Amino acid sequence: MVSKLDDYFRFNELALNLRSQRQQVLASNIANADTPNYKARDVNFADTLKNALDNKQTALPPLQMARTSASHVAGTAVGTGESTIGGSPLLYRPVTQGSVDGNTVDLDVERNEFVDNGIRYEAGVTAVNGQIKAMTNAIQPG
Repeated sequence: MVSKLDDYFRFNELALNLRSQRQQVLASNIANADTPNYKARDVNFADTLKNALDNKQTALPPLQMARTSASHVAGTAVGTGESTIGGSPLLYRPVTQGSVDGNTVDLDVERNEFVDNGIRYEAGVTAVNGQIKAMTNAIQPG
């Protein structure tokens, strides 16, 4: 029984962490909409979650930002290097609208994905809270 609960909560923890990291990737795309030669990136949520579950990870590693210049500030964001989330590579988003400066960010697509991912994150949090509340009610006497 306890291992089933552990598996259930581990799945939800990984899913919520992945949604959170995907939100960072999408926010990075939106923030770089005017950056010349910036390539929009995303992660395949289903494959990455499956990878993390298969590897029995308990948490996803933080994103690392690539420093292309010594004057750049170190931080945790999506860089231009070979970035991964949960062992799965960040993928370049297919170009839907070309631009003269080489930027592949389509703000309409990015905003839609950002909102969709945010809604799915909130739904996950609501589901976990509901399960915790149901378990608490079942455990309490009376």
